Amino acid sequence: MSRLIYLPLGGAGEIGMNAYVYGYGPKDAERLIVVDLGVTFPDMDTSPGVDLILPDIAWLKERRAMIDGIFITHAHEDHVGAIGHYWEQLGAPVYARKFTANIARRKLDEYGHPESVVRVVEAYPDVVECGPFKVSFVPISHSIPESAGLVIDTPEGRLIHSGDFKIDHTPVVGDPFNEELWAEVSKDGVKALICDSTNIFSPTAGRSEASIMDEVTGLMRDAPSMVVATTFASNIARLKTLADAAKAAGRSVCLLGRAMRRMVEAATETGILKDFPSTVSPEDVPNIPRENLLLLVTGSQGERRAASAQLANGKYLGITLQEGDTFLFSSKTIPGNERGVIRIMNQFSEMGVDVIDDAGGRYHVSGHANRPDLEAFHAIVKPQTLIPMHGEHRHLREHVKVANKNGLSGIVAVNGMMIDLSGNAPRVAEYIETGRTYLDGSVMVGALDGIVRDRIRMALNGHVVVTLVIDENDEPLGDPWVELAGLAETGNSNAALVDVLEQDLSQFVNRANAKTLRDDEKLEKELRTITRKSAVAEIGKKPEVTVIVSRLS
Repeated sequence: MSRLIYLPLGGAGEIGMNAYVYGYGPKDAERLIVVDLGVTFPDMDTSPGVDLILPDIAWLKERRAMIDGIFITHAHEDHVGAIGHYWEQLGAPVYARKFTANIARRKLDEYGHPESVVRVVEAYPDVVECGPFKVSFVPISHSIPESAGLVIDTPEGRLIHSGDFKIDHTPVVGDPFNEELWAEVSKDGVKALICDSTNIFSPTAGRSEASIMDEVTGLMRDAPSMVVATTFASNIARLKTLADAAKAAGRSVCLLGRAMRRMVEAATETGILKDFPSTVSPEDVPNIPRENLLLLVTGSQGERRAASAQLANGKYLGITLQEGDTFLFSSKTIPGNERGVIRIMNQFSEMGVDVIDDAGGRYHVSGHANRPDLEAFHAIVKPQTLIPMHGEHRHLREHVKVANKNGLSGIVAVNGMMIDLSGNAPRVAEYIETGRTYLDGSVMVGALDGIVRDRIRMALNGHVVVTLVIDENDEPLGDPWVELAGLAETGNSNAALVDVLEQDLSQFVNRANAKTLRDDEKLEKELRTITRKSAVAEIGKKPEVTVIVSRLS
């Protein structure tokens, strides 16, 4: 007996790292399609040193032969960022609209994968037949061009996967929201709406991208010196709004940051971005009066390597900020990134730069539907069931509550929770072990491998290396010696911490019996315990300890 399943592997219970699976067929033999393969970004508190965080796709890799296609709803990193890392392990064709396909091909090429696996799909009513599924890309407004919701027809009925969206009739760049089109694709009945939940707690209707143009232009005209603005590089509409406002105010535009240039190039190549003001190179900036300049820079989330952070640290490509300049954050700070953003703001303030953020809502509008807009979308689609996605657990739960108040049934499904959509009452079919995978340098490591955990422990507690040499007669060859990293050099006894630790370790080694000295495992355990106890007594810290016992043969 066949069943229809929905399985989030990322993006349900968190914002970012989106990866969703739909399947149809006999239990454990379903044909599968994947919707989005995104990433999220690390922070120093929970994932120090990590470059990227990706969804755990072990379940998918085991079923590689059953995957008929990968569908990318839009080109934000949290939806397409993992495609280059994971395509080889999944091996299925990738389907996307033209602009998104352009970005996906660049990511595949970066990792040496063939760009030909990406297939450009035209918008609805064009259909991709993929195993038991028929999939159409329905244009929807968002903060990046050519975003799409997916209409997924299955033997059990029609599903709609909203993707990220907002209700915007004047989005500046990209597709306006089309109520009639969504009503048309929904008129014959929708079994389940799998829906964006990001702004479910925002009680007022969302605003259009076009609504901020006058405010931004006024800012550009009134600023006495150079203006620097940062936003998400992928928010092509915002880049155009900022650039058009600069042109209206008599300012030349310079793009700083690889991601910013890459996105503008992709949007221009695909014909989405038209009439973008001409730009000047970073080399030209010193030759232009500051009051006639706008720099569009990467780093709206406080990323340490981005152009914003480099400018805050003093200089980027020979360009420096000065007292009287204005720095505009035309973006919303993603929860968890506040510390990095505030650090950069304060660095600019110390330079005498006037910093303007999104607190007043004058220079930024969200790319996600607020509660009234979500309710309006529910009313258009009229699904049999709502399944919230793209949100933390509190967002998903609240979204179901809102649906219930309006007479719509819903179910909370978080990462790893497989939902059986067969019949008329969705239910939890099983739980899949899932989690996160870290790109750490050039290798992938599992979140449970202990590597990042050990790194955090060393960062919190410091590190001690203890070395002991044992001769061929199982006797200590001299006393143990100690090396410290990340620990105070002097403790409570006012003696060097190294000397205190070495003295305590030597006393143990000199008293140890022959049996202990022959047992490497026991010897290492005792040396580690003594080191930690002594460190706690001296400096109040229990460090990570590495013990090296070398034996002469």
